[in-house]
Amino acid sequence: MNEMFKKAIEDGASDIHIKAGDFVRARLNGELVPLTDQKISHDQVRQLAIKLIPHEGDRERIDEIQDYDCSWGLPGLGRFRVNIHKQRGVLGIVMRIITIEIPTFADLGLPKILESIAQNERGLVLVTGVTGSGKSSTMAAVIGYINRTMSKHIITLEDPIEFLHRDLNSSVTQRDVGWDIESFSSGLRSSLRQDPDVILIGEMRDKDTIDTALKAAETGHLVISTVHTKNAVQTLSRIIAVFRPEEQEMIRVRLADTVQAVVSQRLLPRAKGDGLVVAAEIMLVTGTIRDCIIDSERIDEILDLIHDGKEQYGSQTFDQHLMDLVNDRLVTFEVAKANANSPSDFDLKMNMLGQGRAEQPATADPASVMGNISA
Repeated sequence: MNEMFKKAIEDGASDIHIKAGDFVRARLNGELVPLTDQKISHDQVRQLAIKLIPHEGDRERIDEIQDYDCSWGLPGLGRFRVNIHKQRGVLGIVMRIITIEIPTFADLGLPKILESIAQNERGLVLVTGVTGSGKSSTMAAVIGYINRTMSKHIITLEDPIEFLHRDLNSSVTQRDVGWDIESFSSGLRSSLRQDPDVILIGEMRDKDTIDTALKAAETGHLVISTVHTKNAVQTLSRIIAVFRPEEQEMIRVRLADTVQAVVSQRLLPRAKGDGLVVAAEIMLVTGTIRDCIIDSERIDEILDLIHDGKEQYGSQTFDQHLMDLVNDRLVTFEVAKANANSPSDFDLKMNMLGQGRAEQPATADPASVMGNISA
């Protein structure tokens, strides 16, 4: 089994799917392809699940598990974020491959403005996107940048721990939900008593965690977290909607005061067909955007402000970045158009510039590592 995992990593797979009665499959360039010639048995899946579960007590109740998350490492090769679940009454396993090396912004093909975002002393930075859009890798790159370039105390709260950060110029404390801490919200409250400079929260899942994260940002900490949303405007709306109607006006004020940036991303197939490329919308919060967050009737103006701030602030909409990716021949026009916020407007703008069908693949792409990133 270890040889199979090794091959998947070497081939650049992002995930491995294992279930009884099927071939072991790997996700390569967005497609599920078989890794084995023979189908795997229920007993083989069960034995592998026992091997992957880190805690003895959990291993003893393997037959009772319906849904279980953990992480597992293969020495010298990489780590995996593991989900063990029941399907049709038997166990299934999905393993997300996490590389050993901490990626840089350049490795991931992210714009240099991410360095400025990581240099914020306080406030809230949100990385958003659907499952499998590379959020974990982007947050690891932010933590890695801070760790290499600054002398901070960084606390990460994760479920489970994915990338392992060594202490470099900073000291990094990594805490695992369910093992080191009871929950994100309890871990976040306790972290405020541990002299942090930077706090990473794996996910803001509930009102209590969001409220405590805002308090941490308000009291002078840099808080980095994720939300499962498609873009900046949806992210702000989703956070506000978590609170009761009578609380929402104050939450708007608190968000306007604390949010520094929202990075929303999607993964697209490369034009050459080998790997994935990140497309990112980046909202840098300006004074005008803060006013729009506070005023519920102006929140739809934010997308235009992101668009207009590209030259001055380094912000960008998805469509602006998609145009750049087409021009750089990293993605095809068809793929970009299908993923644009407004496909018809995107088509019109590209053709007005005479670039609507420029599809020759690039000869080199530093973002090819995105074919093997974590969600």
